[in-house]
Amino acid sequence: MAFMVIVATPIVGRVAWYASDQAIKPVHSQHPDGIPVLVVKDDNGTHRVTLPATVTTRRPGVFWLTWEGGFATVGDITSSSSDRVERLLLGDRVPATGAIVRFSAKVPTDPAGLGLEFSEIMVPTELGPTPVWYVPAAATARTWAIVVHGQNGSRSSMLFVAPMLHQLGLPVLVSTYRNDLGAPASSDGLMHLGESEWRDLEAVMRVAEEKGAHGLLLYGGSMGGQIIGQLLRNSTLAEQVCSVVLDAPPSSMSKVAAYANEQHHLPSIMAWLTGKIVDWRTEIKSDQLDLLTYPPKIRPPALLLHGDGDLEVPAQLSRDFAAAAAQHNWPMEYREFHADGHVESWNADPLAYENIVRAFIERTTRHCEPAR
Repeated sequence: MAFMVIVATPIVGRVAWYASDQAIKPVHSQHPDGIPVLVVKDDNGTHRVTLPATVTTRRPGVFWLTWEGGFATVGDITSSSSDRVERLLLGDRVPATGAIVRFSAKVPTDPAGLGLEFSEIMVPTELGPTPVWYVPAAATARTWAIVVHGQNGSRSSMLFVAPMLHQLGLPVLVSTYRNDLGAPASSDGLMHLGESEWRDLEAVMRVAEEKGAHGLLLYGGSMGGQIIGQLLRNSTLAEQVCSVVLDAPPSSMSKVAAYANEQHHLPSIMAWLTGKIVDWRTEIKSDQLDLLTYPPKIRPPALLLHGDGDLEVPAQLSRDFAAAAAQHNWPMEYREFHADGHVESWNADPLAYENIVRAFIERTTRHCEPAR
């Protein structure tokens, strides 16, 4: 009764409903605004590009520019002023002066754009076939990697790890799940924050097993980490998993909602109400999507990564997650990066990130023989 009374209050109800939309409504058209390329310099084959100074273009690290018909990778900032930033262009692709480009942390291409051979396979799920990129290894391998993207992301958003996994000799499946572009929709057309999406990951695992996998590395970014957690908690295939890498996971959905509520300076009851609306609309129990309080039954070695400036999922949540894992005898290594954006630790320091991940994967998959 109290719930219905609160929802009936027009302003409070509209705000909470809008907040629930942000949590569970699929959105496939999120793109940064276009900005002009101000100057392109060619210094004996070394190219630099000057862009307007914004919060994102000032971030150190490796990012991508996309424009009509092309894309390029940018690296270190070489100079800056109050309104301009000059960055090093990496590789052979160069935009034209005056071109309108989008500056993003997300890979804007399929695996071929990163120099990887691949094919697209359709994986049967309970809702219908879902598309998955398959990047084969150079030689037969017993351990396979499955990569899972985050909320309202795309499979290309996690492609930054594919070259490294390929170099490690792992066949790679870059997955999609219900409500993604090209994937079947859920019956209600809403995201379930990992509570049902894990079954699509399970379907991808079955395909890996059919193709010869004897063990699996699961690699999740953002909500992909929660999906992996729910798979470890619920799936009969969880024992196939040798290890997991979780990059900025929302390990407690209720705590992430409370943090967003604080960021918007809303009363605490708003987070509670939004959670109730999410649960009502999706018929899930979002407070149980909490890997700190409800850890999975199967707890393989885990590498937990987070950027200290993440304003979507705070790094403190991962610090707490690592502490809780120790209490639950879950072997978990936590590494934190100086990075501003969500799931941007690799962008901030690709070399350090990859060195840490490589060492973890080599250590945990070398003799991967999961229980059967």
